Amino acid sequence: MKRCDWVGSHPLEIRYHDEEWGQPVHDDNKLFEFLVLESAQAGLSWLTILKRREQYRKAYEQFDPAKVVDFDDLKVNELLKNEGIIRNRKKIESSINNARRFLEIQSEFGSFNNYLWQFVDFKPIKNKWKNCTDIPSSTNLSDKIAKDMKKRGFKFIGSTIIYAFLQAVGVVHDHTIDCFKYIH
Repeated sequence: MKRCDWVGSHPLEIRYHDEEWGQPVHDDNKLFEFLVLESAQAGLSWLTILKRREQYRKAYEQFDPAKVVDFDDLKVNELLKNEGIIRNRKKIESSINNARRFLEIQSEFGSFNNYLWQFVDFKPIKNKWKNCTDIPSSTNLSDKIAKDMKKRGFKFIGSTIIYAFLQAVGVVHDHTIDCFKYIH
């Protein structure tokens, strides 16, 4: 079975590619999870994050932004000692800030899902890449969304992180045309 070239041999990567990556996500807590994980991944491999995902779920209250927004300095210090997650103060503090911004968007748009998917008229973008090397690390769409999110006060995000987020949650379908997950 042919998969996208970025998939290694680790079972977590294979399962993630086959069952999650590029599948449209409309659940707000799941969208928040991917936003936190993609920001945590900056400068690291995705496998590093996948290996810590369950620990992140525990540490981040199942990625409930209404709970994460209440994390205080004591909780930040606890997270900085948690070997099961990436112990980077800026990434941790930005995730708490981003929970607040996430809730503000939910309040304004009814859901984060509505906010995010309106950028693509609620239809996934289906690309036709031959090779993973053809896939850009950012696009005009990710530039636009990152700029809007920064304007709304999100931190530790940029166009590259947002593009990876868009791929993960299926706003952009970037399975290569030879991958068994490619949608014709």
